Amino acid sequence: MNPLGMVSGRELDSRTTNGLHVRLLWSHDEQRLAVTVNDSNTGDAFVIHVREGERALDVFHHPYAYAARRPQAA
Repeated sequence: MNPLGMVSGRELDSRTTNGLHVRLLWSHDEQRLAVTVNDSNTGDAFVIHVREGERALDVFHHPYAYAARRPQAA
């Protein structure tokens, strides 16, 4: 398992802007989609698992909005 919680992911889309790398991944092992965010400027990184009923491309294009609505892990 990698540090962002994906066992193995097939990259479906990715974008990089000003040090912010966002990837949309399909995990065959977990049978789910996730968006990973890595900010090389701050060192911050997180993963958002796409929930049932959510649009994966919306999560991909607006990861911080989705992250703000999720409870923080303890």
